[in-house]
Amino acid sequence: MLTTRFVTGAPNWLDVGTSDLDGATSFYGGLFGWRFRSAGPEAGGYAFFELDGRIVAGGMGTTEEQGPPSWTVYFQAPDARAAAQASGEAHGGVLVQPMDVMDQGTMAILADRAGLPFGIWQPGQRAGLDVTGESGALCWVELHTADIAAAAAYYRAVLGLETSGVSFPGGSYTCVNPAGEGEDAMFGGLVPLAEDPADTDADAGWLPYFAVDDADTAVARTTELGGTVRMPATDIEGVGRVARLADPYGARFAVLRPAPRQG
Repeated sequence: MLTTRFVTGAPNWLDVGTSDLDGATSFYGGLFGWRFRSAGPEAGGYAFFELDGRIVAGGMGTTEEQGPPSWTVYFQAPDARAAAQASGEAHGGVLVQPMDVMDQGTMAILADRAGLPFGIWQPGQRAGLDVTGESGALCWVELHTADIAAAAAYYRAVLGLETSGVSFPGGSYTCVNPAGEGEDAMFGGLVPLAEDPADTDADAGWLPYFAVDDADTAVARTTELGGTVRMPATDIEGVGRVARLADPYGARFAVLRPAPRQG
């Protein structure tokens, strides 16, 4: 699972772009207990979501021209400009050129070979999120894509990510971890769209998972708050109970009640 011991290639930030920031604040506050805090007048409307005073995500209002509401996962890089150059060399793209965010760090939005967007965060004063892995916070990420091999090659070239296969009843799963960090640093996986009946090509992209104490309660609460259930709560042996959801504005995410650790 994720920790805040951020290393090169690991997720260290995420934010939601939404057509209704007030509505999203109400939704995620009701679901996870997040509190809204503006990043200040100099931040152009950017906001922080906090859990017990600790930052768990960012948020901003977006227009229709900027694309549909969605979550963006950011990965740590020592040099955002070098990562942008590597993306082009690996047959990906650069959607937002690297830019300094005051003294907090440098960000960029890249696209992999399939055109799926993700972020880069080069830490400055802000290393990343204040909390991960706890209830109400980011705990896992997944890339849903049509070509696992191409994705693995791209993210290895740009972020140094390593992949490994994990068997489970009924199939296998491709896990990812930062270079040289081993299985203990696994933070996510790659999921082939063709083998995933819950998703279609339209749903390809990085999907953030938030830890919860009870996945079924989270599903029920999502519905009460106007969100959508994309995959009902399901038990996955050795992983936990998972559900895929969307907020009232269409931004996709998932929740996970982790299985108890064995031994």
